[in-house]
Amino acid sequence: MNRGKVLAVHSYKGGTGKSVVSTNLAAIFSRKGKDVCLIDLDLRAPSLHKVFNGEGGKFRVNDFLDGRCEPGDIIFDASKMLGTPGRLLAILADPSMGAIREAISKDRGREMIALRRLISLNEYLQREMGVNYIIIDTSPGMSYSSINSVAVADLVLVLTTWDASDLSGSKEMIGELYHVLEKKATVLMNKVPAKLLTGSWRERTIKRLTKTLALPVIELIPCYCDVLAQERSTIMTLEMPEHPFSRSLFRVAEHLEKE
Repeated sequence: MNRGKVLAVHSYKGGTGKSVVSTNLAAIFSRKGKDVCLIDLDLRAPSLHKVFNGEGGKFRVNDFLDGRCEPGDIIFDASKMLGTPGRLLAILADPSMGAIREAISKDRGREMIALRRLISLNEYLQREMGVNYIIIDTSPGMSYSSINSVAVADLVLVLTTWDASDLSGSKEMIGELYHVLEKKATVLMNKVPAKLLTGSWRERTIKRLTKTLALPVIELIPCYCDVLAQERSTIMTLEMPEHPFSRSLFRVAEHLEKE
């Protein structure tokens, strides 16, 4: 059995750029010739269907987690659409309000069933599909579905911003979730004020954040207005690989490959 790496991209709250980072990391690994599967498990606010222009077939990840279909029914091969050397598979979530309401209303018992299904999905992707990287775009916070995503991950990439409430919440979440589950994790700070990245400010900021969060901070990405203005379907690392935002994520990918 090929043992791929399962990466959960998680955050304390929404708006950190989690889905954009997940998509671009998947594109980077696929660009390098790796076989990747990107899973949208942000069931409360799914967005990856917009990246792939609504493709993905009849069934979504919600259907699989609830036992209505099999793994092969939900896997969409986006490689030809994107032109990547490695396969980029996508498993999308149902964006309908009915599906979102159902996800919010799930109790612990149903989420335990979903956890077992998620484990079996990861095994299928690695054993049958030969996937090198499984990247899970999680729900923010500590909902059942986000806890399940973290539980199955080999490594958690924690996204946070410079916002004080985000930093405080991330610190608490790290202590209450990752440490309890004994999960290896690292931090990416996005949308950082540009003045904090000049001269010695950058290194001082990384040291201070690493001490505050008790996790390594691997990259600080400034807030780029042109990135925020891009359509959701834009994958910066494929379409604008020389952009500073893309170059930052290439460095993040290199770090994750070594973990």
